[in-house]
Amino acid sequence: MTAPINILVVDDVPQNLIAIEALLARPGIALLQASSGAEALELLLVHEVALALVDVQMPNMDGFELAELIRGSERTRAIPLIFLTAASRETNYSFRGYEAGAVDFMFKPIDAQALTSKVGVFVELYKQKKQLSQQLEELQRALHMNEMFMAVLGHDLRTPLSVVMNGAMLLPMMTDHPKVAVTAQRIQGSAKRMAQMVDQLLDLARIRAGEMQLRTARRDVAELCRTLADEFATPDKPSRVIVEGVGDQHALIDAGIFSQVISNLVGNALQHGEPEHAVLVHIDGSAPERLQLTVSNRGVIPPARLVGLFEPFQHRGESRKAGQGLGLGLYTASTFVRVHGGDLTVASEEALGTTVFTVTLPRNGRPLSGSSAGQGNSAVPGSSQHGMAGHAA
Repeated sequence: MTAPINILVVDDVPQNLIAIEALLARPGIALLQASSGAEALELLLVHEVALALVDVQMPNMDGFELAELIRGSERTRAIPLIFLTAASRETNYSFRGYEAGAVDFMFKPIDAQALTSKVGVFVELYKQKKQLSQQLEELQRALHMNEMFMAVLGHDLRTPLSVVMNGAMLLPMMTDHPKVAVTAQRIQGSAKRMAQMVDQLLDLARIRAGEMQLRTARRDVAELCRTLADEFATPDKPSRVIVEGVGDQHALIDAGIFSQVISNLVGNALQHGEPEHAVLVHIDGSAPERLQLTVSNRGVIPPARLVGLFEPFQHRGESRKAGQGLGLGLYTASTFVRVHGGDLTVASEEALGTTVFTVTLPRNGRPLSGSSAGQGNSAVPGSSQHGMAGHAA
């Protein structure tokens, strides 16, 4: 059964309490009666109240003083207060009531129909508030379960994936048949893409759970970029990634997390850029307080798709092509840059035929002045002035 909704009535005259009870009593409503301010405070310690009807003129503690005490408590400050008074309708008197936290003022003799109507409105508002609160709790539980599912799924997929990749590596050693080698290479490529998707799911779960913790150290960003660029090379095909830099190329970063930023940006540029052109990674360390890293490639993004680039699951509005990622790469990259105190932006110039991602990092790990960084690692990134839907890896 649904618990009744409590309405607190405070009046030092017993006949008034009886009259209000007779007027407002109905199924689903429980009237809590108090003959003094002290008694009302005791009831508020025990019960949750949807509305309080407070008589102003009471001995020892009047209605204004009681209202100030109610407003002074975190637990009770949101309770709507309606003052009931037989005093004159002086403006200053009403002002004091509203300053004490009243939502309404009614003068005795009370209009029964008006009081019943006003109480009904606040009761409905209280019901709606409770329903919204319950729905929010259910949504939060569902979101938590979804995040836990993604984390467990991503973790458990690693074991069978490692078996597939190891088996693909052993296949060419068991026979010299050329088709076996080609098949093994395809299996390895598919397993590697699947492993990247699993990593992105785990990253998303960590971001949503607010569990991003940096282990920073002063690192050479250019050296890190060159190491990652070599990973995009194959025995029969050299890497199309060119790394160059100027100035002091060191910054305070978490090498593991920031490596994912570089890998996502470079991988995105290789996948979506023109295949006959190289991807240029440039590190500018000429400024003393910040480091700037740009990843540029040939290719133009249609203006219609320059919306919501750094939001997750960019392929949900279109059919995802074979070999595409989950649409989480640029989302996680932007988030990882933010937790470093930096910013990630993108620009696509149709006249030049290029797309450039720019990462700006503080050298000391503190958020840059004027940057949107440092707003919390659970926020959805989107600080770029240019968005790009459908281009996310």
